[in-house]
Amino acid sequence: MPGNTFGHSFRITTWGESHGKAVGVVVDGVPAGLEISEEDIQKDLDRRRPGQNEVSTPRSESDSVEILSGVFEGKTTGTPISMLVWNKNANPNAYDYIRDIPRPGHADLFYTEKYGIRDHRGGGRSSGRETIGRVAAGAIARKLLDISGIDVIAHVVELGGIKASSLPLEDVRKNVDATPVRCADLEAAEEMLQRVRLAREEGDSIGGIVEIIATGVPRGLGEPVFSKLDADIAAALMGIGAVKGVEIGAGFECAGMAGSQMNDAFILEDGAVVQDTNNAGGIIGGISTGMPIVCRAAVKPTPSISKTQKSVDLKSMEEIDVAIHGRHDPTIPPRMVPVAESMIALVIADHMIRSGRIDPDSLL
Repeated sequence: MPGNTFGHSFRITTWGESHGKAVGVVVDGVPAGLEISEEDIQKDLDRRRPGQNEVSTPRSESDSVEILSGVFEGKTTGTPISMLVWNKNANPNAYDYIRDIPRPGHADLFYTEKYGIRDHRGGGRSSGRETIGRVAAGAIARKLLDISGIDVIAHVVELGGIKASSLPLEDVRKNVDATPVRCADLEAAEEMLQRVRLAREEGDSIGGIVEIIATGVPRGLGEPVFSKLDADIAAALMGIGAVKGVEIGAGFECAGMAGSQMNDAFILEDGAVVQDTNNAGGIIGGISTGMPIVCRAAVKPTPSISKTQKSVDLKSMEEIDVAIHGRHDPTIPPRMVPVAESMIALVIADHMIRSGRIDPDSLL
């Protein structure tokens, strides 16, 4: 099964299954001399960790990371960094009843048809637990970006049809982790929480939209043809399970705008040429403009629900009714926030290295 590696100069390869012994990641391309510790990684993993509150799966995991290689005396050595998280609360037997029953909304049937075998325990590689490796790698990327004054933050702007009001970035930073739904608009967050509770009571789930903002990104990242910065960002976000749509800047709204409305005019500010608006979301022609990069990911409802659905028993080849039991998130966007941040950080760090914007000597 190819497709487990992401990135170019800054590359990650995730491994492991939801109910296997462990999950993890190998990160290659990190310059030598970057100060990094397990505590740095753990902070981001703790934000992704299951069992934190009522909007996440009740599966209880500490998700404690171990750095196995590539770091010596608190600094990266320039060699591959391998990180591991043991699965301590796995319950693989809970999935035996659907070994031969593809779950609606999941890739079970198509995995089986494509590979002739699949790990039915919680979805195996297709489980959201795979994102542990992405978040661990993203924590390293964020440390690298900090040196250049680049910051990435994500928040939930819509959940179950409830939309948050637009807020200043300072308020987003202050409020995003103040509620279980990770919505900076605290009034909307309370409505979202009630909506999650209702979905859970009904044995159903809800989807939403996560917005990601990257500030401090310099001009000139990305290439104009096949290595467009926005194309790589779109691939990064679409590569997260359950994401079904991505937009950058004005996004889909631009389809209804006139050119005079969409175009970001150029003005002079302290002798420099800058844009007076940011409808392009910080990227034009595949190249960063120096404005904040703003993108959004539409996330479908969690497919594992306890409501009865139609499926087929692949052994008997008979249609059956199935209800999915087990421990599942009633909604994905709140726990996807650190994952989305990590994926954008990985893309920007990769482009920073490829563009020669990371000075290795500055790390030593």
